[in-house]
Amino acid sequence: MNPKFNQMFEQVSLPTGITLKNRIVLAPMTHMSSNADGTISDAELAYYARRTGGAGMSITAVGHVTETGIGFPAQFGVYDDRFIPGLKKLAETIKQQGSVAVLQIFHAGRLTPEQAVPAGQVVAPSAVASERPGSPEPRELTDAEITSIIKDFGEATRRAIEAGFDGVEIHGANGYLIQQFFSPHSNRREDRWGGSVEKRLTFPLAVVDEIQKVVAEHTKLPFIIGYRFSPEEPETPGLTMEDTYALVDALKDKNLDYLHVSLNEFWSKPRRGEADTRSRMEFILDRVNGKLPVIGVGSIHTADQAAEALQTGVPLLAIGRELIIEPDWVEKIESGREEDIETILTKSDQERLVIPDGLWNAIIHTPGWFPMAEDK
Repeated sequence: MNPKFNQMFEQVSLPTGITLKNRIVLAPMTHMSSNADGTISDAELAYYARRTGGAGMSITAVGHVTETGIGFPAQFGVYDDRFIPGLKKLAETIKQQGSVAVLQIFHAGRLTPEQAVPAGQVVAPSAVASERPGSPEPRELTDAEITSIIKDFGEATRRAIEAGFDGVEIHGANGYLIQQFFSPHSNRREDRWGGSVEKRLTFPLAVVDEIQKVVAEHTKLPFIIGYRFSPEEPETPGLTMEDTYALVDALKDKNLDYLHVSLNEFWSKPRRGEADTRSRMEFILDRVNGKLPVIGVGSIHTADQAAEALQTGVPLLAIGRELIIEPDWVEKIESGREEDIETILTKSDQERLVIPDGLWNAIIHTPGWFPMAEDK
């Protein structure tokens, strides 16, 4: 291995006591390939078996904690005990490859497709539609419903424990329900769940507390709890870096195992509110100040790009689209074959790369999402 990549392969010990074999994380990526009844499919098991061998930790695609919290077609559920057998197969598949297995969980909130829920009952903190084209106006959640959803996150965590996962990642990013409660755009409430920044933090922190309580009750083994967040929103009003600092300050005192920053581009700059030219990742690392590990992510394709990102001091680096294109990315760097890494897909690559139909169709029909070339 080229010595300049040595840092990538250093072990990382998480606060809970679990040690990762290297600094590389398989990023959570929607694959739209679960069975129609929300159970884990053979296709997604094969997908994970193919690309989790090199990563120190692998975070699954997201599962929804309530039946009406689904966000995508062909998504797996974690809202009922009938899903545990399939989840157990998924955890075993990842761990057999030598990677730590983390289950990502969420509720889509106002981003739930209307056709996916009974009578189109899309719900959110407030009756404010997303600015995404075609978004419906959601129904405002009642206080009792909010309390129930918090319990649902705890129950999903219990199922993750029973299925043999090493941890869960709370998906508080990308505009889904947890972020909706924190955002001034989607949360216009004036009760205990909204208003000031502190009150908008009530729901996210209650989810963390509930999950930690469930973990303490259901396992004596080390169990990872991570939290993923998006640092800003484009909307006005929307989340700013100042809001993000308040979130980070609250989370870093919660004895979590890591914070995962959701970005399309690792080196992206703040939209507003910061005078200097550093990246969002660098601002966030400063704010966390080493209190707990941070996972960075965003358009990292080559070994050199990964090494440069790690020079910021970020402890862990999540690789997403590149591990779809090149499942042996980590292994090739470790064996000194980084020049052989593929960074472009061709239209004949699906079978070779073990990409399920749902994900492959999304890749093919979403221009610009993946770099594509003509068949070789």
